[in-house]
Amino acid sequence: MKLKYKLILLATLSTLVTGAIAMELDETRSTLTDQQSVAVTIYNGDLALIKDQRKLKINNGIIDLALRDVSAQIRPETALLRSISHAGSFSTLEQNFDFDLLTPQKLLEKYVGKTVSIVKIHPTTGLETTEVATVLSANNGVVLKIGNRIETGIPGRIVYDNVPENLRDRPTLVTKLNNKIAAEQTLELSYLTGGLGWKADYVAELNPKEDSIDLSGWVTLSNTSGASYKNAKLQLVAGDVNRVQEHFPRAMSMRKNADMVAEAAVPMAEESLLEYHLYTLDRPTTISENQTKQVALLSAANVPARKELVLRGADYYYQSSYGEIGTKIKVGVFVEFDNKEAAKLGIPLPKGIIRVYKKDNAGNAQFVGEDNIDHTPKNEVVRLKLGESFDVTADKKQTGFKVLPNPQKGHSAYESAYEITLKNAKKEKMTVVIQEPISGDWTITAENQPHKKVNSHLAVWKVDVPAESSATLNYKAIVKY
Repeated sequence: MKLKYKLILLATLSTLVTGAIAMELDETRSTLTDQQSVAVTIYNGDLALIKDQRKLKINNGIIDLALRDVSAQIRPETALLRSISHAGSFSTLEQNFDFDLLTPQKLLEKYVGKTVSIVKIHPTTGLETTEVATVLSANNGVVLKIGNRIETGIPGRIVYDNVPENLRDRPTLVTKLNNKIAAEQTLELSYLTGGLGWKADYVAELNPKEDSIDLSGWVTLSNTSGASYKNAKLQLVAGDVNRVQEHFPRAMSMRKNADMVAEAAVPMAEESLLEYHLYTLDRPTTISENQTKQVALLSAANVPARKELVLRGADYYYQSSYGEIGTKIKVGVFVEFDNKEAAKLGIPLPKGIIRVYKKDNAGNAQFVGEDNIDHTPKNEVVRLKLGESFDVTADKKQTGFKVLPNPQKGHSAYESAYEITLKNAKKEKMTVVIQEPISGDWTITAENQPHKKVNSHLAVWKVDVPAESSATLNYKAIVKY
């Protein structure tokens, strides 16, 4: 019985292989063994441009060329096939993207309404029997009609007599060509695809004096496109590229793998591209299917930095009487640095997250905060909010308020006075920047420390707070609306 079982199995496999070959006899197939090079340009927002060069011989006349191992999330309407070695040797008549992959479930779905063979083995005798069944449904299970009865589930092995068309083991782009030159040609297939993304991550370490940082940048690549790109020329485009918002059905549902590969390297070369910035890896790299990879973007040491403690107010309490505004108000902690060549940087920084560390007294790097940055051009300031100060707090109250006579019909004016007490529990002097947004037409009429009018809606004071002590800012403002 075992011999009979093996013979049936071999016959079944032979039938499936024969059907698959029959489907492909009339087409010229190209696999990754034909690939000469591949270039991958990844944009922000789940978009990539693939340029895949392959060398193969194609016959004269109208042929179907099956290009296997393309991205499973290819946008077929963007595909362009051309001959690099024999320009103008063929014209493309039509193209089809086959993304239905050969799986047991897909095979069963293709046979709905058709007949299959059901092979059963008797549990006691081991005797095999075969029945012909019609597949009625393959939705959430299988429904079969065997003779005059209806059965659900799979009562045995299902044997198919062929592989349906358009079921392939890898995503395949099939193009119908009218070829004029029967020769070995180098072809380039370019297309846009989803499933490839990148983001920038940065690590900054503050020095003990908190006046400089060591900055390193990494690019994290993710590939869920359903294809691998071996020894690819990698380029990244930073910037907001305009795209028409259309709804494209996903060809496949790809799982994400936790596989992470990190590659330290010379920082990527950067250049301008229209109104964007292009970063090029200086060597080929393999971006495997279902993989996350990290490559070095930049590295800079001893970048001058500035730490700032900021207390920011609000404009609502300039129009009414409030009394106590707040106690133990938290003071924000900020670090900023200049993206300039003089500051040992001076390259466009892609948007991403900067994580900041500082060594403790034992020399261990401790995480002290993180913040997002947007695309930052050369010569701009990078400003990060790391958190709230533990040792520096503020008490704020309104010490006076009155409504002034209307300066003119339809307008109003108010005079109000404020006291801000800053408390410093540290063992060193701290400077706190007080930012007060004030709307309307305003004037500071009295103050015990000078302010700076940064813009039409912002007054700023810089107040030094002695170690383990406090300092008080008093000011009076007239606001007209």
